[in-house]
Amino acid sequence: MTDSLHSPEYKSAILILRQVRLEKDLTQQQVAKRLGKPQSYIAKIEGGERRIDVAEFARLAEVLESDPVVLFKRILKSK
Repeated sequence: MTDSLHSPEYKSAILILRQVRLEKDLTQQQVAKRLGKPQSYIAKIEGGERRIDVAEFARLAEVLESDPVVLFKRILKSK
């Protein structure tokens, strides 16, 4: 069984979060600052080294000025 951190579905979710960040023209540093975290926090998420939970997902969506439900639907459609 595939580790969920490395599953195609999780990788797709992280790719979409990264795409949204880039669409908003935000750097990892800017997102991290808004979260009160170091830049490495975002780098590890985007690099697949750190798994996020639903609360972190919702907070990331907020920081990216995106509706978490819309983002989640976008992730589901990407399958």
